[in-house]
Amino acid sequence: MLKKLIVIVVTLLATPFVLAIFTAKNYDVEREVIINQPKDQVFSYIKLLKNQNNYSKWATMDPTMEKAYRGVDGQVGFVSAWDSTNEEVGKGEQEIIAIEEGQRIDFELRFIKPFESTEPAYMLTEAISETQTKVKWGFSGHMDYPMNLMLLVMNFEEMIGNDLQTGLNNLKALQEK
Repeated sequence: MLKKLIVIVVTLLATPFVLAIFTAKNYDVEREVIINQPKDQVFSYIKLLKNQNNYSKWATMDPTMEKAYRGVDGQVGFVSAWDSTNEEVGKGEQEIIAIEEGQRIDFELRFIKPFESTEPAYMLTEAISETQTKVKWGFSGHMDYPMNLMLLVMNFEEMIGNDLQTGLNNLKALQEK
């Protein structure tokens, strides 16, 4: 009887770790919005990381967070850093790693607290017409084994996607004023 109980307990404990072997470790999130402004105007605004303070949901979650900047905003190598006591915001920095002028800006997000990770993000602009621009905001994430099990129980695509969409909706409101 004791042997059977031990086998059952070991099986129950091992099952999540075995399941994690077969669970995805990466996820991608992308949201978009159409802004009634010319593409050049929209791109010129979003390529400046400091402007994210005006529309990003994460930037508005803690108005008292410490912010620091290095480099020239809107150029490759510019870094925007933050430090917040709010665990949902945490501590980290974002660096512009590539710009395709008028089209795309790529970022590297380096999270320090409450967890450490480095993830890519981007923003794209596409002219729909002379006065309309589609903006896409994307993020990719990675969770190492066995933490990737969280991808089965938490919908990161929806959680992060909702925050991206809120930011895009804020951007649209600012640009269409």
